[in-house]
Amino acid sequence: MKKNFSKPFIIGEVGINHNGSLELAKEIILLAKKSNFDAVKLQKRDLNICIPDSQKNKIRETPWGEMTYLNYKKKIEFNEKQFRNLKEFCKKINIELFCSAFDVESLKFLKKLNFRYNKVPSALITNLNFLEEVAKQKKKTFISTGMCSMKDVQKAVKIFKKHYCPFILMHCVSEYPCPEEKLNLNMIPTLKKKFKCEVGYSGHEPSLSPTLFAWTLGANFIERHITNDRTNWGTDQSASLEGPGMSSLVTILKKAKNFYGDGKKTITAKEKEMLKKFKYW
Repeated sequence: MKKNFSKPFIIGEVGINHNGSLELAKEIILLAKKSNFDAVKLQKRDLNICIPDSQKNKIRETPWGEMTYLNYKKKIEFNEKQFRNLKEFCKKINIELFCSAFDVESLKFLKKLNFRYNKVPSALITNLNFLEEVAKQKKKTFISTGMCSMKDVQKAVKIFKKHYCPFILMHCVSEYPCPEEKLNLNMIPTLKKKFKCEVGYSGHEPSLSPTLFAWTLGANFIERHITNDRTNWGTDQSASLEGPGMSSLVTILKKAKNFYGDGKKTITAKEKEMLKKFKYW
């Protein structure tokens, strides 16, 4: 069957790879812009809600020395002033910025910043109260589908449809990095067929080729974690693309559209020349 391929919307997930540094965040965002990404994304958490009490006072080794897990998370969390600074920076270089909230209070915080999109992280797709609050905003929302069952996806879709909130389901396997044999890219057409909605791909594999295959299977929205250096501190770094990888990804996706043609059988001018050499009948 002939497929019509459109240019995918490419999102660079900065996440917490900035390690609390505004300058590092800008450096990573600038790499995404230079690579022609369409958008970049951050994360926001209310730490009093998101961190279980049993974890808050555990001591953790960090690049800044030993500290409690709560203090470590505080160190890498951006405040409103920093978010506004990054929003202005992204506006100046002409790249879209948005953010995924990990709790309702963070969702309220982000509403003040008036980003164009919302994002439901895989960790929150089974939190139905949270989904209700996101859907009520009626912003176009990317919904990651890692760590959940098809029934969970159905419940999420039902909520967004109830509130007439536009959404994109992002196929995702939440392993960092994800082994290629676990990517299950055939879920992309499965999601499109079952829910008759826009579908994207949020990849956590270190390589590039699965993203291309995801696009050919119908993922018109692509999200990849990005960093300036995979050896930086942080759990997401090893599953992230560096600058050269970002550029290569966009180049591959841009070229790939030309491979498919229009599906009509023709004889090229060069083929006609070759045919004259071979045809003796």
